[in-house]
Amino acid sequence: MKIKFLLLTVLFSAISFAQNATVSGQILDKEMNNEPLPFATVLIKETKQNTATDENGKYSFSIQPGNYTLVLSYLGYATKEIAFAVNAGELKTINHTLASTGGEELKEVVIEVQYSKEKESALLQEQQKAVEIKQSIGSQELSRKGISDVEEGLTKITGISKVESKGLFIRGLEDRYNNLLINNLAVPSNSPFKKIVPLDQFPTDVVGYIDVFKTFNPNIYGDFAGATIDVKTSQSTKEQTKISFGTGFTTNNNLSDFLLSEDADNTKSKFGFGGQERALPVGYGSIPAGRINNDYTSSWNVNKVKSPLNTSTGISHTGKFDVGSNKLYYVFATNFDNKYQVREGVDRTFSQGQGIYDNNLTKKQYKFQTQASALIGLQFKADRFKFNYTGLYLKSTENLIQDQVGYTRTAVQNPNEFIRLNQYEQSDYFANQFFGSYKLSKDDKHSINGGLSYTRTKYSQPDRKFITGTKISDTEINTQYGSNNLLRQFFNIDNNFHMSGNIEYNYKFGKNEDRLNKLSAGYSGFAEYMVSKFRFTFGNPNNGAIPYNVPVNDIDAFIQNDIASNFISFTEQSTAEWKTKVFQRADGAYTNLLLNVNEKLEFNVGLRAENTIREYKYKSIVDPISNPYRTKTNENLYILPSLNVKYAMKDDRNLRLAISKTYTKPVLFESLDINLINADGTTELGNSDLENSQNYNADLKFEVFPTSKEMFAATIFAKYIDQPIERTILASATGSGQTITYFNNKSATLFGAEFEAILQLSRLTDKLEGFSFGFNTSLMITESTIDKKRPGSDFDTFTKRNLQGASNWLLNSDIKYEFDLGSTCKNTASLVYNVYGERIYAVGVAGYDHIYEKPFHKLDFVWGSSINKKWDLKFSVDNILNPLYTRERGTENKISIEESSLVEQSYKRGVGFSTSISYSF
Repeated sequence: MKIKFLLLTVLFSAISFAQNATVSGQILDKEMNNEPLPFATVLIKETKQNTATDENGKYSFSIQPGNYTLVLSYLGYATKEIAFAVNAGELKTINHTLASTGGEELKEVVIEVQYSKEKESALLQEQQKAVEIKQSIGSQELSRKGISDVEEGLTKITGISKVESKGLFIRGLEDRYNNLLINNLAVPSNSPFKKIVPLDQFPTDVVGYIDVFKTFNPNIYGDFAGATIDVKTSQSTKEQTKISFGTGFTTNNNLSDFLLSEDADNTKSKFGFGGQERALPVGYGSIPAGRINNDYTSSWNVNKVKSPLNTSTGISHTGKFDVGSNKLYYVFATNFDNKYQVREGVDRTFSQGQGIYDNNLTKKQYKFQTQASALIGLQFKADRFKFNYTGLYLKSTENLIQDQVGYTRTAVQNPNEFIRLNQYEQSDYFANQFFGSYKLSKDDKHSINGGLSYTRTKYSQPDRKFITGTKISDTEINTQYGSNNLLRQFFNIDNNFHMSGNIEYNYKFGKNEDRLNKLSAGYSGFAEYMVSKFRFTFGNPNNGAIPYNVPVNDIDAFIQNDIASNFISFTEQSTAEWKTKVFQRADGAYTNLLLNVNEKLEFNVGLRAENTIREYKYKSIVDPISNPYRTKTNENLYILPSLNVKYAMKDDRNLRLAISKTYTKPVLFESLDINLINADGTTELGNSDLENSQNYNADLKFEVFPTSKEMFAATIFAKYIDQPIERTILASATGSGQTITYFNNKSATLFGAEFEAILQLSRLTDKLEGFSFGFNTSLMITESTIDKKRPGSDFDTFTKRNLQGASNWLLNSDIKYEFDLGSTCKNTASLVYNVYGERIYAVGVAGYDHIYEKPFHKLDFVWGSSINKKWDLKFSVDNILNPLYTRERGTENKISIEESSLVEQSYKRGVGFSTSISYSF
């Protein structure tokens, strides 16, 4: 009887299945000359079944016979409803071309990009369909979470955390292990202290979406172990103008006493156009020669003011022209913001091997920062040809006044030593990019794509100057000339050119038109030439040094009077090391095969051969300045294989495997023999003997997409790093004066797991309709083994330890609530939390434990409202918990510690309140 029942059940199921109908079709984009429209939403109204079109604009459903309504929608396009009926076993094809609404449907997206990859649902769909392991974030999510810059936005992706002033850490690996592309083209950094352009300089208005590749593919450069970040600038298909303004207040930062260099206390500097007065006087000549010159135009004075509110402004416009039967789309966006920042806390170093403080100071910093950006984008699209131009300009300035009070060099008998740093920093970045594609055959079976990028950057710290003395009161010090007092430094790096390009040929083949295989072959590479200059002068006493009292904020008149009286003069003491020429180049040829074995299994296997050259022309400190340059060359040929496998277990879940080899180059400053000296005795020294690291990577990932807006993923990964680059403290013969430097260790291993979820809470109860929860976390175990043959390795406290810069865990989460107030006001409220675990800032030496960055908990709230589809209002509270940031010596010291506190640096950021308004028309 049971067998009969089973047979009947199977027969009934087979008959029912046979009675199903199939509805499929293709959605085209009228605004793009009827090109396929990926990521459009296709919904069966009566059954709530929904999907998104693939990269060819195609979709498919299996449904019961009956009468239905097909709903086609796409952000910024007119929604279309199509009634249809199907019979049992029928194969019905419904094709349609969607047209733009003219922009009135644009809501949260800052600037519409073709295919709307800013949408969270579209990016999830692309992530599901891609063979490689990648994650993305679009302007819609950035806007929803109240994020104003790319760097902050990327911390919402699994395994990514941000450390103030040090950039992004990905999978526990710091800045040097990451790489940056803009529109798939290599670009340089604008700072010698960062591997990539600080992404907080990219306002979200110039960004469409961002791809993060945590695994290697042959068409991207092999220089990464954490991730390659590809920023796609905004492109538009709509006509729209948007004006925005924002203001912000941070506790203990704004509307409080603030010290500002007299040079920067003017309108020109407040808009980021100052700094010219800090140039090195021409009397010193173009080559150091120990000359004396006093013709400085920069002042030593500092003005005490009230810091105003932070402000930001932006304007963007997008549109299109008819060019014959085709269209030319354009976008223009410009943004400017300024910020006032105060940091106060302890600033200590330990004397090597003695268990006591070398420096024991309190530090207070006053930073006035400006950032400006401008984007011009053009896009032309014909039947088989696409062409894009992007021009991107970034400029940032920072005026810093830093006061330190306490004792240095173990001189506890002078607890009121005073050190003032007056520093100005500026970077300019201008990139021009041309990229496009051409279908060699009308059916797109044969195609080529490529691009060229030309970038110029300038970085400078002109007239970085110090005053030292003994604090008498809040406004007065006792000072005398000599030692590190009146030290002036001039540091700049000009990237005379950075040229990059790529070209790729693609051949699609196979019997199944919906699942074609693809063979790719191509080249990508870059070359750049930079010149680094570091010169310094001292205010030397001519007739002995006599202490005197002086108002520290108004010291310039006293110095100028002493120069006129010939008591002091500024003498250059730059050495032969003052100038370094750097040439870098990478050339990579690759091939890649995407093979669809069947409907469930896809292979992406490839190989990249990449040759890298790093050449330094330099002089040693012992060389006469007139000597010819020495040359140091580091050249490597890397053979970099990769394998990506995707197995579709079901329509909504995948299993992925990725295996690859990559390499890592050091940050520019890490590899330069430059010694940046501070008046408190601390220095930072580069190391031109650094070698590239080699990385061996493996990932296994399981992911489920229950709906177009939900996802759960679990990943395990492993890395073996040969010769990792790490930060340490240099051995000192006297034990005094801490020097941070960099070295290659023997090896490191990293094992980790990542978990990520995006859930609509309405699946728990209808009362939570509109609520969603996002969560991701990374757990890691790392081990670094010292190279016993490395000079100075016997100075290390531990032979095995965690990898420097790696956190053992980090967590990001957010809760979102979307709701309407009436028919014209749509609202989104988000609560966002992130935290990272303890990590080694610098490796412990001389019996000391390591210096650790302690966990930092950050909680933010954002409320956004869209009114009448024209006005956007936003209110946010940043860093609600306002925890103490600390950098602390560990407790596993092998020498006796006599000090009561192991904290070496600390400060609070303050709680930030900001609001913005924008109007689109």
